[in-house]
Amino acid sequence: MSAPDYETSNYEYVNARVRSRRASLFDDDDYRKLVRMGPGEIARFMEESEYEEEMNRLGSRHSGVDLVEYALNQNLANHFEDLLRWCEGRLYDYVARYLRKFDAWNVKTVLRGIYSEAGAGDIEDDLIRAGEFSEELLEALVAAESIDDVVAELDGTMFGDPLAAALDDYEETGLLVPLENAVDRTFYETLIEGLPANPNRPTELYIEFLRAEIDFRNLRNALRLARTDTDMDPAEYFIDGGRLFDPVEIRQLVDDEALLVERIRESTYGDDLSEALRVLDDAESLIEFEHALDSALLEYADTLSNRYPLSVCPVLSFVLAKEREVDNVRAIARGREAGLSPDQIEEELVTI
Repeated sequence: MSAPDYETSNYEYVNARVRSRRASLFDDDDYRKLVRMGPGEIARFMEESEYEEEMNRLGSRHSGVDLVEYALNQNLANHFEDLLRWCEGRLYDYVARYLRKFDAWNVKTVLRGIYSEAGAGDIEDDLIRAGEFSEELLEALVAAESIDDVVAELDGTMFGDPLAAALDDYEETGLLVPLENAVDRTFYETLIEGLPANPNRPTELYIEFLRAEIDFRNLRNALRLARTDTDMDPAEYFIDGGRLFDPVEIRQLVDDEALLVERIRESTYGDDLSEALRVLDDAESLIEFEHALDSALLEYADTLSNRYPLSVCPVLSFVLAKEREVDNVRAIARGREAGLSPDQIEEELVTI
């Protein structure tokens, strides 16, 4: 695709298309129905939804939960390909940058698959073809036989050098954490790089949203470390670009969870994260809090979208909402297949 013309950005047209797509997403009533269905019923429900095309096309080769997962991933990729096709000018660049999160997802999926000795077919099933990686590169990653092979295949991409630098820590610890952290940091820090120093209002809003997502990611990592008996340096997990923490502060706060929570309450996100912090107080594990954090980020994006409709914010809000839908339906299908109760499955869903 040719380079975007930065002088024009068709916010009004794209956001009108996005509003239409957003209206077709599953709502809470749909989730309440789905959690009480068996895998076959879930598949039939999806055949009567906006997933009809993918379900019908893939139905001859797959069935049950496998069919649902393939249809979810394909539908997600189709939506985001449409987004890029609609966008012009700097808006195209903003969206393309953000959708590289699926390149990061795919790298981590391959690394985890090789680490756990999963088969190539199982790894490929979990890939989401919605980023910038070519089909040839994805095939090469799936065919890789070792972590070293994956890093070699990624040479020349934005993840290549950071992963190569993290290999020693991986080999020393035997844990994937250094490699996964390198992928996350590269994605988020690259998002911020190269944006205008004196942005116009749409770009300023884009940066505001990205900084919030980085802050929420740093918060998630800080709380995980605060509740983990580890001597890992919190600064090694720190992602530059946010507003809430700096590397020195994060070291201090990880050692005192109460102080960390108070720092969040007093921050610019205090109101946005009030419900997540209430969940944290009551929850026995971080999982519920992390779901609440995901909900808070989606709600924050929606707030920006409503406040500034002619910006990239409605597009990013749709991307997050579509991701949540796919994650929720996948969790429901897997949960029902595993025999979990509706109440147990509902605890795994992210809604707002």
